[in-house]
This record gives sequence, structure tokens and C-alpha cells, in this order.
Amino acid sequence: MHVAAIYDIHGNLPALEAVLQEIRHEKVDQIVVGGDVLPGPMPRETLERLRNLDAPAHFIYGNGEVAVLQQMAGKEPAAIPQGFRPVIRWNAEQLEPPHQHWLSTWPKTVTLEIGDLGSVLFCHATPQNENDIFTRLTPDDRLVPLFENLHAAVVVCGHTHMQFDRKIGLTRIVNAGSIGMPFGQPGADWLLLNPDIQFRHTVYDLASAAARIRSTNYPQAEEFAARNILNPPTEKEMLEIFTRAAFPANPKSA
Repeated sequence: MHVAAIYDIHGNLPALEAVLQEIRHEKVDQIVVGGDVLPGPMPRETLERLRNLDAPAHFIYGNGEVAVLQQMAGKEPAAIPQGFRPVIRWNAEQLEPPHQHWLSTWPKTVTLEIGDLGSVLFCHATPQNENDIFTRLTPDDRLVPLFENLHAAVVVCGHTHMQFDRKIGLTRIVNAGSIGMPFGQPGADWLLLNPDIQFRHTVYDLASAAARIRSTNYPQAEEFAARNILNPPTEKEMLEIFTRAAFPANPKSA
């Protein structure tokens, strides 16, 4: 069974369309959408495209879906920084009750048996919750409690938008990267699984995508086009930021 894992789309429909075109050529059997389809500049259009995938799909929620659903329910998402709240409110306003219902049915994790890889658990950040932050640099001893006793040979995650492949104890942990907001090289990052795990990077028409984003009334359209499509943050820059925010917290810093 060949599986594509696409994570952190963030309403970037042009990037999603480019990746789905590559996935179609690979003739995958299933697709896993790993959360944070939202928020972003084209949320409704992105969700509608995902409703009409060419292969059977599994969806799991990320912290973005949690925040948008809270906003749609009339609650101010407590975990969202003040600067991002207009984005969450705008995304909630773009969606209809059927979207709300569909998002509310997505589970936290999905587990699939994938050929030689064995049991593969898909989560957004960690199996415990959708907010935990860790990268390829996070010390093993902080992560062992999060990934032991899972009964999975491989865990596929996202959330931090940078691909990596590492072992925590006996478990292989792989980050799928981000379709819509990559950190590092411009384009779209995703995974193809079986017989092993292939890190994929899709190049697409960035100038056209930026123009499409700028034509929306998304509150941060210009910034998204410039900073997330045309000139993404470097991996070094984001590793420094995420290391300071890494989970679990370093007890020595308390």
C-alpha cells in the first residue's frame, strides 16, 4: 500500500494543487491529511478540494483546526497569540456549518499498516496533543516519554514545518514538513510511504501562487505571499525559535 502524507497546508491552495498533481502520478492507495489545513488565505477552497481527492483519505486535526472550531463556536481561542487572532476570526467567517461539522469529526491520530514499514501512527505534533513542539535538535531524553509504549514502528508528525527522520528509542519519528508554509526552500514538502519513506519536495509556480493569495481578502495576504511562498524563513532561523519554545520544557530552565 502506497500512502501520501500531506501536512500543514494552511489554506495554500496553489501548493496543494501542485502536490496533488504529483500524487496522482504516483498512483497512491491512500492519503493522510495531517492537520493544519487551516488557518490560511484560501480555507474554504482548500477544504472543498480535499473533499474531492482521487484516493481514499484520512484526516486528523491540528492546532489550527482546534482554534478555528473554537472561534466558530463563539469562543476566543486561548492558545492563540493576539497577532494571529484576526486570522483565526477571518477563517472562521469563511466557513459554513457543513465545514464545521466535517472538521469536528476528524480524530487526533490515525494508524495504518503500511507494507514493510509496519504500523505507522500519524499525528499532528505528538500522539499526546496537537501543540507540542520538537525538532530534529530536541534531546532524546525529553522525547522518550512521548513516544514509548505506542506499539507503532513509525510515527509521522508535522506542526513544525521542517522535515526530519530520527529514532526515539525503538520508534522512528518522521516529520512530513509543510505543504503551504515550508521553512527552508520554497515549494511544498510532503512524504511518500512504502516501501520506505521518501521525502518529497514539489516545485510550483510561486509567482502565480503569490498573486492568487494577494487577490484574496485574507488579513495577512501580502505577508503570506512574501514570507511563506516567495521567501520562506530559513531552517536555521526556525530551529532557533523552536528550540526556545521546545516541548517538554527543559527542567534546568525553570
